[in-house]
This record gives sequence, structure tokens and C-alpha cells, in this order.
Amino acid sequence: MAVRDEKKLVDLLVKLGLISQKQLDLIKVQSAETGKSVENILRDMPGISNEELTKVVAVSSGLPYVDLKAKRIDKQILDIISKKVAEKYKIIPFGKVGEFLNVAMLNPNDIQSIEFIEKKTGLKVKPYLASAESISKLLGQYDDYSFEVETVIGDIQKQPESSLQENEKKKEKENNAATITQDAPITRALNTILEYAAKSRASDIHIEPRDKDIKVRYRIDGLLYNTMALPKHIHPALVSRIKILSNLKIDEHRVPQDGRFQLNMEGREIDLRISITPIVYGEKVVIRLLDKTNGMITLENLGIKGRAYRIIEESFKKPHGMTLSTGPTGSGKSTSLYAILSKLNTPSVNIITIEDPVEYNVPGINQIQVNNGVGLTFASGLRSMLRQDPDVIMVGEIRDKETADLAVQSALTGHTVLSTLHTNSAASALPRLIDMDIEPFLIASTVNTIVAQRLVRRICENCKVEYRATLALTKAIKASLKGVLPSKNDPKEKTTELGFDKLPFVEDETFKLYKGKGCESCKNTGFWGRIGVYEIFNVSPTIEDLITSQSSASDIQDQAVKEGMVTMQQDGFLKALAGITTVEEVVRTTSEE
Repeated sequence: MAVRDEKKLVDLLVKLGLISQKQLDLIKVQSAETGKSVENILRDMPGISNEELTKVVAVSSGLPYVDLKAKRIDKQILDIISKKVAEKYKIIPFGKVGEFLNVAMLNPNDIQSIEFIEKKTGLKVKPYLASAESISKLLGQYDDYSFEVETVIGDIQKQPESSLQENEKKKEKENNAATITQDAPITRALNTILEYAAKSRASDIHIEPRDKDIKVRYRIDGLLYNTMALPKHIHPALVSRIKILSNLKIDEHRVPQDGRFQLNMEGREIDLRISITPIVYGEKVVIRLLDKTNGMITLENLGIKGRAYRIIEESFKKPHGMTLSTGPTGSGKSTSLYAILSKLNTPSVNIITIEDPVEYNVPGINQIQVNNGVGLTFASGLRSMLRQDPDVIMVGEIRDKETADLAVQSALTGHTVLSTLHTNSAASALPRLIDMDIEPFLIASTVNTIVAQRLVRRICENCKVEYRATLALTKAIKASLKGVLPSKNDPKEKTTELGFDKLPFVEDETFKLYKGKGCESCKNTGFWGRIGVYEIFNVSPTIEDLITSQSSASDIQDQAVKEGMVTMQQDGFLKALAGITTVEEVVRTTSEE
């Protein structure tokens, strides 16, 4: 939108400290040379968020402003203006008072749009300036799948069981995807389940046949939630639909099957990994959703801070050796390795990965998909990779002695090797390799860095509140963070070392903590998204001696802590004190009992 007074806008931005006088002079020169408005140049500048700029534009233009990114609009209000009209004019109704309709707009001075809405609704429009992000996010609220789910279930319940069974037999006989597509209720049911899961940020869908119905559960931020119940008689048709999309055998019901297919939704490419297993009441389906359009995740975004980040950064400078990421299934190990690869991914480096499955497609990296059916295993793929002149090798998982041997030999012969192991702590990764019959002296000379991790849920920023911990809880946190928390004598140095902006002092009587009280944005869970908690250490000469003498994991852990390693639980408590997660989440994910 055009700003009424660009001078007032830039003066306000300088006054607020969002731009400097030097930047202002450069903006004026650029505007004169290109003919672009000052506002458009500002929107392209790093360091100023679109929301901040929109708010300043509103103040400088004398327009009412509204930030709706965290607001859930009542469906009755939203339906006053259709989605088609809202998308066309970039407007969102967000409130109604008497005969007045509050409308968020990109351009509140657009008289023609306002007159059209008033004529269409019979209400008087009160326009507010909103950012493009606010408008875009609220447009997504038109796609509320809860009503559609109820409608689909209603349609399916009207479908006679005999009709579905007849269609099922016909599909098994013809084995034709086109036939499946014609079965509208089943197709709509599956589409709704998948689209609603994607909208809900689900990582997994569980379709579970029970005695009298089908339970559908979504895993969101690491926890499973009951989502819907479907009529039991549609189960065979629903599973067959999934099998055909995944190119599986629809007439095989006795053995497990694995497959995959892709879903394109609103410009997002989502890869779906399918696992079907027979249970007592039929075939259970688990679908994992991987969003291919997500940008490359960085170490900083994953929650790796301070000394831990510097340890990983130092390992980049070494021309060879192994970096191992450890943790249970679903703890984000592969994601951490990809964050490391993003640091190494330059045109001068040949990076090859072998994975099962390939979870992220990354430009500039050569990725191999394991295919056991044709003999392409981790071990055989790794042997082939070594003939491809690699600089960096990523092995999705070290599962057996052969793969471990090849990975160690690769690290010895001048390659940087990244891989994952299933162990509970960073220190236990080293004895685990010895259990695979790898010589201790080879482990000591090849392993550079070990990362262990878990995922904890982030507190929802829209409903986060603070509270004071009890004396007992404060005492417990202090005991866990003994020697880690800053004191009043050296607050800045210690806090910087840990990678946080601010932390409480060890002398404080009680600590300030945070939690989410629950809101519409986070579906009243108090959480939104996840972040990692880590323990990371380098293999020092002392630890090398412990490895060669085949010391226990606890001895290696104690030495790593002596050398400054922050444990996973300590890292979690620090993030709880910083307002990123809750103490309960840290205890739930890092407790060993």
C-alpha cells in the first residue's frame, strides 16, 4: 500500500532504532535510482520484520492496525466473507459489532474493495491494516477440516456395508487405481485424514482397527492424540486405497508391507512413508509425513548453543574422522546430521549419503536410497560410495559390524564420516562400537565428536506465562545444574559460554519458570513445535585412553563432564529457565528411570 507520508515513516523508523541514519541515506539513493517506493525497499531489507514495518506504516499513515497471526477467528465471523473473495481481495473479517464488520486488509484505503464487501454483506466495513503474514495465516483457517471430517464420516455411514465390500472385491480383482478413485466416500475419507494431519502438524498417522470401529490418532510434537473414529466396515476399502497409492499388494493381508507415495497440498510436497502390519482386528496402518518443502534446518534452530556449538564447529575443520549422532528412534538424529551437512555443503566438497529413507532432498548432495530388495544395503552402498571420490560420507545408521567396519575404514582413509547409532547417551556410543567388534584403538583414532539428543516440546509463544518455582523445585534444579549456572561474580562470562542471553543466578532463592496455559493456536496443549536437548563432547586424549582400555560408558561420561560437557538434562533445564520448554518436559524426556 502507498504510504501517505514517507518522511514521517522513515523518521519514525529512525526514532524507534529500526534503521540508522546511514541506512536511511542509502534507502533514499536507492529509491531515486530504481523508482521503488521507500516502503518496498524497507520490506526487502534484512533486520526489519514485516510485522514491525506494517505497524510503523499504520502509525505514520494514521490507520488502525491489527496483528492477527496468533488469533483464532470464530467460524461464523469468517464465513461472512467467502474464502474465494478473501483470497481475491486479501481481506479477512475478524470481528462484528452491531452493523459494523471489522476487516483486516493489506490496503485499508482500497475504497472499491470496501464498497464491494459492504454491498455483499450488508454491513458497514471498519478497515484495519494487517501484514501479509497475518492475512496469509488467517486464510488457512478457512480450511478447518473438523467439519469436513464429520461430513465424510456421515457419508460413509450412509454407505451400505455390502456396497463397500462389493467395491472392495472389484478393486482387488482389477487392481486399478482409477477404480479406487471412483469410490468417492473412501477417497474423501483418506484425503481428509491426510490433509487434516498436514494442517495439524502431525508427524505420524495411526489408523488402528478395533473391535467395533477404527481409531485414527495423530502424533503431534511427539505425543499421540485421538483424532477421530471411523465405521469398522470401511476398514478393508480404506486400507486397499492406501495400498494402491503405495504400490503394495492389496490381496496380501497376512504379512507386513512397507511403501510410500507423495501428496501435493497447497504448494507443499509431502512424502508419506507407509507401514502396514496385521494385528488382531485387521491391518494397522502407520503413515509418517515428511514435508519436503521445509527449508534446511540449522544447528542454531535445532537448539545447539554455546560450547556445544563450538565443539561441532571445530570438528568441521578436521579433514577426516567420524561424528556420531545418538538417541532413540524419533529423537531427530538425522535432522542434526543434515544441519551439519548444510555447513559442509559447498561446491568444492563431494558429499554422498546413504539413507533409509532419504528424508530431505538437498541440492548439491548426492543421496542414495537403501533398497534391500535388490541388495543395496548400507554396507554395499557404502562400499560403492568409496569409489565415487567422496569428501564427506553420511551413513543413515550403523546397524551391524560390516557397516561399522567400513565407516571406520573410511574415516581412517581421509574421509569425513557422519552417522547415527541407537544409544541412550553420548558416552555409550563408544562401548557400542566395541560391541560390534571394532578394535578400541581404531575407535579412539577415528571418532571426533559424539552428539546425544532428545526432543522436548516448545512452550507456545501465544499463551506463555511465567511463574515462580517452589523452593523444593528450585533446589532440585540447582542440584542438577551444580557448577553450570552463573553466579553473581561472573554472570556474563558463564551465560555467554552456555549460549543464552540471560539465566538466573545460582544464588537466587527461587527461579522464574514458564509454561503454556493453552490456547486455540496450540489446541490447548500449551506447546507448539519441538526443540532438541543435547550432550556433545569431543574425544580428548584422556577419553582416547579410556576407550583403548575399554572403560565403561559411565567412566567416559564422567570424564566428558569433567572436561566441561553439559548433559542432556542440564541442557534441558537451562532451556526451561530460558523460557523455551518446561521442567516437566525435560524430566519426561531425559529421565533414565
